[in-house]
Amino acid sequence: MPSFIGKTALITGAASGIGAACARLLSEEGAARLILVDRNHGAMEALGVRCPTTCIAGDVAEPDTWDRVDAALDGGLDLAILNAGVTASGAIVDLDFAQWRAVLSTNLDGAALSLRCAMRAMRQRGGAIVLTASASGIKAEPGTAAYGASKAAVIHLAKVAAKEGAPLGIRVNAIAPGGVDTPMWDAVPMFADMATDAGSRSAAIAAMGSAATPLGRFATAEEVAAQISFLLSDAAATITGAVLVSDGGYAA
Repeated sequence: MPSFIGKTALITGAASGIGAACARLLSEEGAARLILVDRNHGAMEALGVRCPTTCIAGDVAEPDTWDRVDAALDGGLDLAILNAGVTASGAIVDLDFAQWRAVLSTNLDGAALSLRCAMRAMRQRGGAIVLTASASGIKAEPGTAAYGASKAAVIHLAKVAAKEGAPLGIRVNAIAPGGVDTPMWDAVPMFADMATDAGSRSAAIAAMGSAATPLGRFATAEEVAAQISFLLSDAAATITGAVLVSDGGYAA
């Protein structure tokens, strides 16, 4: 198990799903302090992590959120998991431009602002950063224009940051999950219909995983958190500018 004893970590999108799983795991692996960012302050406080935690409620696409995070990072930063994101679907010909801008704002503007903040906090001591991209940023599918474009941009942003961060001792990688069992699905109308037809939420997740991946299942948030932990750890000390595709073979 990786050891993060004495490390300070920043996690965005920390209230649920992959972000929450990462917060719990890093706490178990010895992190000295977590800085958690999400719109849902109550859910962050309810995570029950073991180490001292600062919860900052805010929109990752708003610069003032990062002014508050920067103030909280007075002791510097060692690790960052830049995970906040939203999803949307729809054909390009039907795409509402406001929806496009909302997705790009959170997924790309938010990633750029959080990455800038993290790298500034690490530039005197080095560190490791993982950005959450998606298999949708690698493999095109109908109806995923806004989400897929934003995640493809996140992948390239991570690669540029890796080149810029290397002389400072900062490693930057991305993870590109495929289907993951997280609360994000619950906001998708199609999924609600599937859960009704299948008889339960878990049955719907299992059916989608079986149909969509060669391995026949979706990942859990805890599995993706463990993969992110590896990328942050000393075991990945020479890995930077990489994209770990964790999609059950979907994009192969």
